[in-house]
Amino acid sequence: MPEAPDLEVIKEFLDQRVIGSVIELCKVLRPTVVRSLAGEITAGLPGHTLEKIERHGKFLTIGLSGECSLVINPMLTGALQYCPSAQRVQKKTCLVLGLGDGQDLRYLDDRQMGKIYYISDGQERDVPQYTELGPDVLSGISLDEFDERLKKFHGEIKGVLTRGSLVSGIGNAYADEILFAAGISPFRKTRSLKPQEVDELHRQSRKVLKEAIVVLRERMGDDIRHKIRDFLKVHNKGGQPCPACGNNITQLTANQRITSYCRHCQPGMLIRN
Repeated sequence: MPEAPDLEVIKEFLDQRVIGSVIELCKVLRPTVVRSLAGEITAGLPGHTLEKIERHGKFLTIGLSGECSLVINPMLTGALQYCPSAQRVQKKTCLVLGLGDGQDLRYLDDRQMGKIYYISDGQERDVPQYTELGPDVLSGISLDEFDERLKKFHGEIKGVLTRGSLVSGIGNAYADEILFAAGISPFRKTRSLKPQEVDELHRQSRKVLKEAIVVLRERMGDDIRHKIRDFLKVHNKGGQPCPACGNNITQLTANQRITSYCRHCQPGMLIRN
């Protein structure tokens, strides 16, 4: 799943390459991922200019001329590709935007779980989950607001972080990294957290993601399709030594998602109600 660091670097990449480009062609190859709320997309998009790219949480919005936008929710397996129009179209390609400079912007999704919404300005409220998002994790939310919002939630802290209502932009991988940096077990109940732990969680939520953005800027290059996660400290590194204490990292799988953490550095019982 692309998360805030991935999408922030992709946004920066696209800002430099596609702003001002005109859409000459729109092909929908996998209709299941497209939701056209502003009219028929293949007829409606050609002629529009790409004016701005915005990110909120794990959504990317491409603002177009003519008061319309494409809102992209990549979910677990969605990805964007910027490539020459002559390059072979992969089987998992769902949408192709042919730009006026001989380049394509393509959306790929082998499991077709993500969605692209073609909307007119003001229709953001019709995009599922979009208006339910909390403040973006990198927006500079204050500790006081973070604490007040956290008090509204029950359950395990990792689930609260990934849900997107407390703050948006954190997914499975970076939730593991943030909780490791904060020294908090992913299974701790939110209401059991002490004030100093909430403070550290708030601080690490920004710090971990900002540090990841620096790494991704250096390593992503022009191939924005691929997720780079090998530099993470605990996520998906079950059985490997913890970089802080040397004990083995524990990894559990539930609902097709993994949780990676260090039992020594992140103490707390795994309790299932």
